Amino acid sequence: MKRIFILLLLGAAQASVAQVKKSETVPNLDFKTLLNSPVKSTSLSQLKGKVVLLEFWATWCGSCLIAMPHLNKLQTKYPKSLQIIAVTDETEKRAALYIKSKPANFWFAIDTGRAIAKVFPHQLIPHSILIGPNGKLIAATSPESITEKVIDSLLKKQQVHLPEKKDNLVSHEDLIKQNFFASDTVQYRFMMQAEIKGDPGLSTTWLDNKAFSGRRLTCINLPLTTLYMLANGHYPYSRTIDETEVGKKAPVYCLDLIVQNPADLLPALQKELAKRFDLQAKIKPVIKDVQILRITDTTKFRSIKKNTSGERTYYARHGEIDQQMITMKEFAQYVENYGIEKLVVDETGNAEKFDIKFSFQPENPQSLLNILAGMGLGLTKEQREVNMLILFKQPVIY
Repeated sequence: MKRIFILLLLGAAQASVAQVKKSETVPNLDFKTLLNSPVKSTSLSQLKGKVVLLEFWATWCGSCLIAMPHLNKLQTKYPKSLQIIAVTDETEKRAALYIKSKPANFWFAIDTGRAIAKVFPHQLIPHSILIGPNGKLIAATSPESITEKVIDSLLKKQQVHLPEKKDNLVSHEDLIKQNFFASDTVQYRFMMQAEIKGDPGLSTTWLDNKAFSGRRLTCINLPLTTLYMLANGHYPYSRTIDETEVGKKAPVYCLDLIVQNPADLLPALQKELAKRFDLQAKIKPVIKDVQILRITDTTKFRSIKKNTSGERTYYARHGEIDQQMITMKEFAQYVENYGIEKLVVDETGNAEKFDIKFSFQPENPQSLLNILAGMGLGLTKEQREVNMLILFKQPVIY
């Protein structure tokens, strides 16, 4: 299951909270704002005698949403002996909208101040905290590891052994400095190493750094297929056909590449990867079902804010975008990768640069379509020839 990286402020306030260890008694947590619950608030002590599963999640976290049906099944199987509480630092309003779209049978706790999260420090979500009927910590793990067999064993007072989820709490900026520090005078360098345990998968091209913008690429804990996708033009998963059969447990790698000219960055990465691996890549046009982005209302479209600052910003995630100086072609890529997760082709015929900022409900696709309509844009399903990246292994000739 793909993990999502979250930033934690590891200041004095968090440092003062001792992290609970396995088999230790969990402090008496206060759940001050509960949703989808018969009570508006509760505390951990009031749940003593039950198995308690705290599921740290967010509405923008795709892998968190994938885990929700599993949690529903567990809560249904053990209505009186298990209490699942999904904990989010998002607003009560946002969580309520999610519950309305995706009804659940467990409780939701609002933790905007991160008082609960600080007791169980983590950087990746989903993050599952399992607490026994005696109030002691069983494990910090992943939702798929908590099965009916595990719950049955706990209720029978039997020991369970779960894979530990232990995150590296160093910020990604410090992580890169520790492993790939570089002076801004470096003209060429390639470094590659194995996985950094407990860290998220991420990549950056340093676009907000004047010294390295566009001429440096840093990747942390990415599988080889993803590195090839980046090297061949930042192809998204939706436009990649993976024929390598490497599986979900393929090793992940870290690398840092610096070149003198931005135009040489991806060709250099292709060459460095080719020296070390037998994976092959080719681009092939394929007829695919796509969503065509078009202007449906010129008056509404003209009301979209035009960029005047000349500054390009890049903030985007599932359910939210805040980008300046973005083109319609780039916006179509956002809708494809973070919105509807279907192929999107821009046919607006517009090359202007805009400032676009909005949020929507990923669990409710209509919410995004409504926003697009308000911008004078619409999507229609058609077929187009799309360049797809094919990843494969070169056959071995004996």
